[in-house]
Amino acid sequence: MPLTRDRKTELIAATPLFEGIAEDDLDGIADRAVEAEYPAGAVIVREGEIGTGFFVVVSGTARVVRDGRTIARVGPGEFFGELSVLDGGPRNAQVVADEPTVCIALASWELEAVIMEQPRVALAMLRVLAARLRNVTEAHRH
Repeated sequence: MPLTRDRKTELIAATPLFEGIAEDDLDGIADRAVEAEYPAGAVIVREGEIGTGFFVVVSGTARVVRDGRTIARVGPGEFFGELSVLDGGPRNAQVVADEPTVCIALASWELEAVIMEQPRVALAMLRVLAARLRNVTEAHRH
């Protein structure tokens, strides 16, 4: 059963990425977002392909795989797909559903519009990206 606008707004509001965004603005994001369901084992994004979507996990879990090796797992409230959408380059990893997984997805042009309208979203994304970069940097030091 497809998510209603109110349910999408509720799920988006529960995501740390969208913390501090006014309810009317969350509704606007929900209007742009689509629900995407994946069965266990489904490839959500493919490494090496140009990305046109950004995903927030609503339920389920997925593993992030680079060069055949699992490098991370994502679950409810976490997001992926932002790098390829932001820079237009190929995906640097594949994301595979570990179990039935539901995501809210924004097309690249929709994410760009959200970022332009909601600078807090851009700042939250930058903070998560910085933390991910820091983790990778620290892992390579040890």
